[in-house]
Amino acid sequence: MKVIINSSHVEVTPALKEHLTEKLSVIKKHFDQIIQVSATFIVEKAHEKELRQTCEINIHALGKDLFAQSHHADLYKAIDLTIDKLDKQILKLKEITKNHHHPVSAKHISASMD
Repeated sequence: MKVIINSSHVEVTPALKEHLTEKLSVIKKHFDQIIQVSATFIVEKAHEKELRQTCEINIHALGKDLFAQSHHADLYKAIDLTIDKLDKQILKLKEITKNHHHPVSAKHISASMD
């Protein structure tokens, strides 16, 4: 899994990189076919100081692109919120790829018995 980190108006520290890779390992446990992860950290000069820190993460896996974005006063918390959103998307993608057979409806069964 290739991880690309971009930033705007914030310095990416080793602790920030370590926190991101630690949280991405949770997603990697659920779905190991992730090709590339692109993370962007943004600090905006907004009037609302509570929502200044932004984390955006794109995941490219199995031909699917997943995206999540979160805002918070703390960049680490924004990363956590974004990873939680992506984890839900990954689990949904895994469920869709695993259960590609649709159950046969009762209407279809009764029509075929006639």
